[in-house]
Amino acid sequence: MIDHDPYYKKRIAYTLRGQQFQFDVGHTIFSSFEIDDGTDLLLRSVEPAITPQRILDLGCGCGVIAITMAQRFPEAAVVAADKDLLAVRYARANAQLNAVPHVQILGSVGLESVPAGPYDLIFSNIPAKIGDLAIEQEFILGPLSQLRPGGEYWFVVVSGLNHLIPRIGVRNQLKLKEIKKRSGYTVYRCVQPSI
Repeated sequence: MIDHDPYYKKRIAYTLRGQQFQFDVGHTIFSSFEIDDGTDLLLRSVEPAITPQRILDLGCGCGVIAITMAQRFPEAAVVAADKDLLAVRYARANAQLNAVPHVQILGSVGLESVPAGPYDLIFSNIPAKIGDLAIEQEFILGPLSQLRPGGEYWFVVVSGLNHLIPRIGVRNQLKLKEIKKRSGYTVYRCVQPSI
């Protein structure tokens, strides 16, 4: 049981699209008090144009995005990755807690240890403090290189990054669209052009 883990902090209840979820969180994991507002905004905004067969959650934390997407798309193979091995531990436990066994959760710095694409959908709550170059290479261009043609990358950023994301889009000629803004966060969708 994860609640006997020395890092255990609490269990968070979360409702999305009428589905009930529970997430155990540890003391040092991102957003250990409640589901992060950015993650919540992203999950409530996602309306993919495709039914995915392969999904990736990059920087998964305790597994909220991966687990809710696995529940929403039960036929899809879901991969979740985080550089924080404690987050990986909790994401694995939360996949069991929410009865979504078809999620592969692994430790990876960026895409380093992630199984190669193509993926139909990729998600991320992009970390704000890793630097502009890392955001562009590891969290924008890297994930896009793993999308199949017509695939979608949905991500959320703190509003402080709104100066950077459109510039990255223009510089790299990306099909980038701002989807929604709320309470200090912005959700974007980027579509990989069909060949």
